[in-house]
Amino acid sequence: MTDSELEHSSPDPVDATEPTAVTLPHTPAEDILGVLTGTWLASLGLHLLHEAHAVTGGTAGLSLLLTYAFPVALPVMLLLANVPFFALAAWKKGWRFTFRSIVAVALLSVFTTVHAEMIPSPDLAPVYGILTGNVLAGVGILILFRHGSSLGGFSVLALIAQEQAGLRAGYVQMGLDVLVVLAALLVVPWDNVLLSALGAVVLNVVLAFNHRPGRYRA
Repeated sequence: MTDSELEHSSPDPVDATEPTAVTLPHTPAEDILGVLTGTWLASLGLHLLHEAHAVTGGTAGLSLLLTYAFPVALPVMLLLANVPFFALAAWKKGWRFTFRSIVAVALLSVFTTVHAEMIPSPDLAPVYGILTGNVLAGVGILILFRHGSSLGGFSVLALIAQEQAGLRAGYVQMGLDVLVVLAALLVVPWDNVLLSALGAVVLNVVLAFNHRPGRYRA
């Protein structure tokens, strides 16, 4: 039944405004633009966090943490840290989701390099850099979720837990992020770790409040 038929067959005009089961999938062009937009925002957020010498959650935060301990460029570390999770994504989420996630992580690495060239070593106030970086990263990840992609890593685990166990993706990822932030105490000043913990909460609140089962389908 079409939307027009639903409207005319409804006995109560108020019912016509209620959500229906009809969905409107994203077109390939919309998915491409969504992945580009999401990775661009997330990479900008990651760049701000790197310049603030902070960490965040997920494999992005893990990658940041490892670059402080080892002389490996952030774009390279992003790819290496996600390899095991790509295998998990292929097993649980299918090759379409996995391919999109691989593309997203590759774009994240490229865009992070671009931001480093275009915005070299900005003199950031730590509070601003950490909070703004996490908000940008959270919005970027949310866009990727809604276009059938992710930044791999903990996002894959969070999505699987939401779909198979009914747990909120944001809350699951928050728990995993706590472990990364605690590990940061080994290589990051304690005051930056505290700000990083606050930033990780901000990122996951963005996801928890905006990515719920049944709220958005496309």
